[in-house]
Amino acid sequence: MKSSSNIRGILQPNTAVHPVMLSGRQLEHRDTEAVIIGGMVLDIHATPSIHANPGTTTPGKVYYVQGGVARNVAECMSKLGAKPYMISALGFDMAGNLLLEQWKTAGLSTEGILKNKDIETPVVCNIFDVNGEVAAGVASVEALEKYLTPDWILRYKSTLLSAPVLMVDANLSGPSLETSCKMAADTGCPVWFEPVSVTKSRRISSIAKYVTFASPNEDELIALANALSGSDEFRPLKENHKKDDLSAGSLFQILKPAVLVLLEKGIKVVLVTVGSNGVFLCSKGGPSCFKTLVAKTNRSGFSGQLYKAVVQNFPPNCYSGFSELDRSNRLFAVHLPSLPASVVRLTGAGDCLVGGTLASICAGLDIMQSVSVGIAVAKAAVEVEANVPSSFSLAAIADDAKSVFCHAKVLFHQSML
Repeated sequence: MKSSSNIRGILQPNTAVHPVMLSGRQLEHRDTEAVIIGGMVLDIHATPSIHANPGTTTPGKVYYVQGGVARNVAECMSKLGAKPYMISALGFDMAGNLLLEQWKTAGLSTEGILKNKDIETPVVCNIFDVNGEVAAGVASVEALEKYLTPDWILRYKSTLLSAPVLMVDANLSGPSLETSCKMAADTGCPVWFEPVSVTKSRRISSIAKYVTFASPNEDELIALANALSGSDEFRPLKENHKKDDLSAGSLFQILKPAVLVLLEKGIKVVLVTVGSNGVFLCSKGGPSCFKTLVAKTNRSGFSGQLYKAVVQNFPPNCYSGFSELDRSNRLFAVHLPSLPASVVRLTGAGDCLVGGTLASICAGLDIMQSVSVGIAVAKAAVEVEANVPSSFSLAAIADDAKSVFCHAKVLFHQSML
């Protein structure tokens, strides 16, 4: 789960989503689409009803919420018709039992989830302010590094043979990240790296050459650039600028040097969430690179409905205005704007943006269309207490994605030579 202060930007107040329930189903190994490796975490959300005072208790609400970046992404994908295969670790304690039962109830495969009585299931306790922002938090997630080992991950190499994409979150240890990414490289599977936090994002150093997609917020982007450049030349945005006072174009110019570091290290697509300014989608090359990075797709069932709804809803000849920009070795950056939303909780937005994007890619949509869907899904996520909504409205997502896509603008296109 990312800090809410860095993902509020995908959303602004005032709009509702109309839910429709998608029934769960038990997934067989052979049905696997995306493979997701990372944390399953019990989140404890404590929200005061009045401004809290230090040194004493405050009236409010406490919720137990299924969490963990990888788990949130996988659950979101499953509710959009994808069939993610989860590789993680849980204990037989209260937190682990709660998470595992919810997973089974959703009809998701538990085959890749290591279950052991010695594991202390990861738990994160977040204390929010009255505006829904994280004021403080404590994370106990050491078990992921201890038990989600290279040996456990290697058991599932054959699962990647039919997978359109592998997503890893930075809760994994360095050796486990390397094993996961090398395994994907051996099977020709593209890799999506989710940084999780500023500190953990630095773990990209040993795996950058394997990464196809990265999805940092602006602070994680700075940490990634410093880790990959071996320096501390990039400074967090808040030290020098007030983000909310900047236009999307001005903000991109500030972040561009850091984006270039990631692209020059071989990462094909960088998706940066940037507060109230929305999302920057950046690549080396023109729009064609947004269409060809994922070869294996599935358009059956609800995934096929998602694909059809979005394609039919989007304007024809979407990329006709970009054709002259479609050159190799160029930095190509597109701004996709935020959407209005009736905000209840911000913690699941970043994970649902990634989940919505990945589900759309797996359904056969191109990356710009998929990120548009991701922003629409993130909007739905902040309108509920849970990290992932219990259901999604296909029509609402398609309409919101169209709005995002139609307001997308090319920010930058210039040779990187």
